[in-house]
Amino acid sequence: MATADIGASARPGSTAEVEVVRIGPGSVERRPDAVAVEEPLEVRIDGETVAVTMRTPGADPDLALGFLLAEGLIASARDVGSVAHCGRPGDEGYGNVIDVRSAAGHRIDPDRILEGRRWSTTTSACGVCGRRSIDGLLERCEPVPEGPAMGAPEILRCMAELARAQPVFARTGGLHAASAFGPGAARLASAEDVGRHNAVDKVVGALLRQELLRRDGGPRLLAVSGRTSFEIVQKAAAARIPVVAGVSAPSSLAIALATATGIALVGFARDDRLNVYANAVRVTG
Repeated sequence: MATADIGASARPGSTAEVEVVRIGPGSVERRPDAVAVEEPLEVRIDGETVAVTMRTPGADPDLALGFLLAEGLIASARDVGSVAHCGRPGDEGYGNVIDVRSAAGHRIDPDRILEGRRWSTTTSACGVCGRRSIDGLLERCEPVPEGPAMGAPEILRCMAELARAQPVFARTGGLHAASAFGPGAARLASAEDVGRHNAVDKVVGALLRQELLRRDGGPRLLAVSGRTSFEIVQKAAAARIPVVAGVSAPSSLAIALATATGIALVGFARDDRLNVYANAVRVTG
């Protein structure tokens, strides 16, 4: 898949201006404020709907690619011929439907993974896993290969960099963020969205499109704002990212999946300390 085969990766509308009434000690005032936009995105494969998710507009092709990789529907960018929004600019709802076309000589088969379920709906608060059982997900998430351990100071530098890579959050206070980092805490990709899982899909999709996954110099750490849930670890496992770090606590199911897949799961990574909840052998210092 060539870069030219990717539709517009961003469009206006990630924030909206509203009027708020601010009440403080002895004062009441009306003032404009910026809020994060939340809109539906329908993902199609060769014209057929497979998922609808609520997201912040922008980087939609990367979101679609990351989602399909996490679901096991594609293995690399070479499986995809093109990714583009449907319709024409100016049409009502334009930008909220995206179609992923199979590459020549290859067919992306959603029924193989989605077990006959032609479409699913999710909110911005939870991921679309497309599986009927957690056991099936654990079987599909192969262990992440062993590799060099990552130092705690380097993880904390990455988390500090994540905090600096949130321009829309700085304006609205209403978005989650995710970033992927390579050796030396080099930031490879970042994204913001109303949903943590969407932000991760956008990051993984960008890495997939740039062919940075599963290669030397590729991602060593996935950093996320907020808590780390099961679907975040699932997406990291599909992308073969060995360390996942969050600002807050992970869930019990996230810890179980990280343990099973060999991912080092880090929580409460703030300031000068962190907790390691799974596979601490991957973290030093």
